[in-house]
Amino acid sequence: MSDPALAAILAAERTRRADQIGLLAGENHSAPEVRELLGSVFADKYAEGYPGRRHHTGCEQADAVETLAVERAKALFGAEHANVQPLSGTGAVLAAYAALLRPGDAVLAMSLAHGGHLSNGSAANFSGRWFDFSGYGVREDDGLIDLDQVRDLARAVRPKAIVAGSISYPRDVDWPAFRAIADEVGAYLVAAAAQTIGLVAGGAITSPVPCADVVCGVTHKVLGGPRGGLLLCRDELAERVDRAVFPFTQGGPAMNQIAAKALVLGRAAEPEFADYTARTVANARALGEGLAASGLRLLTGGTDTHLVTADARGLGLSGREAERRCEAVGLLIGRCAVPFHEVPPAEACGIRLGTAAVTTRGMGPEQMTELAELLGRVLRPADAKGAKGARGADGAEEVAERVRGLAQRYPVDAAVRESSVN
Repeated sequence: MSDPALAAILAAERTRRADQIGLLAGENHSAPEVRELLGSVFADKYAEGYPGRRHHTGCEQADAVETLAVERAKALFGAEHANVQPLSGTGAVLAAYAALLRPGDAVLAMSLAHGGHLSNGSAANFSGRWFDFSGYGVREDDGLIDLDQVRDLARAVRPKAIVAGSISYPRDVDWPAFRAIADEVGAYLVAAAAQTIGLVAGGAITSPVPCADVVCGVTHKVLGGPRGGLLLCRDELAERVDRAVFPFTQGGPAMNQIAAKALVLGRAAEPEFADYTARTVANARALGEGLAASGLRLLTGGTDTHLVTADARGLGLSGREAERRCEAVGLLIGRCAVPFHEVPPAEACGIRLGTAAVTTRGMGPEQMTELAELLGRVLRPADAKGAKGARGADGAEEVAERVRGLAQRYPVDAAVRESSVN
């Protein structure tokens, strides 16, 4: 790197990754080959259009790499059609809506206050400005999706589309039940599977593909690939979905990104990836059990996925304060809404964690128990039930040292290099 300022920033980022432990639900560590492809000869290739129908010349190899990615996606998920061009997960959702809806159409989706994404009707997002959203939620007693409410709302608002899936719901989704409700009211079913599509690829949870009209996913998170979107749909919707991506919502695709997508979609079909997703879920369950033992209430009583969500109010914390305390000792977590706790998003008191990145580093249930204990020390009051906390400077430094030690025992670069070879 010939630019000293950038070289220093890159070095600092490598150090941060080495010394911290990422438990952010949307992050993972990509293999060296993924980063190599992102910096490959495809990085500056313009290829507007689709294979065989480009608006630029010199696209023979661009056609080959995109066709490879599409065919691998179709085979991996058992989909009739795939589009690998969306630049992001939200871009994939935008294209799905553009393919199925018109401005003003009614849409039923998971409420933001109960775990829905910004594209589920937030006023700050295109979805809330262009479409008429109604939100369903979870039951207060067990935190699980209230399918009776979904059915009642669908009958009342007669939506053009029903969106199932969320960013902080850690349970498997009953896709056949959503399909039945959508069929009853004549609605499209859109699967918002950005968080979980990698687990679907590994067979760790139920696939939405047989039930949904369009599936919106990403190739990062659990899949461990480049940041980018993915769309799966039925053949009858293929042309509408493709036109919604290009030319309606974006121009030329990032061919370097598509090359890296092809790589991870191929690797996800291998038996080792199924083992990885099973270990990721097992780690989430162990982490959740450890957090519950530390005094945090799990929002659904457990998890079926890589996600763990918990209520920090019992420890007297907001989600933002929990994030701050954890980051100070090298533990990266996120925050989320707590259903039925009506506060502005900035004051949400839930925490959201994911186990994809730590599983990639080679950690297992034993390390999840240790991480839960460290998180508990950081988050709970020092005098809670006589337990030793980490609110003081000495306690926090002790936890930070243990985090660094654990991180160094499971180095990022060695782990992703080994996984890429295997």
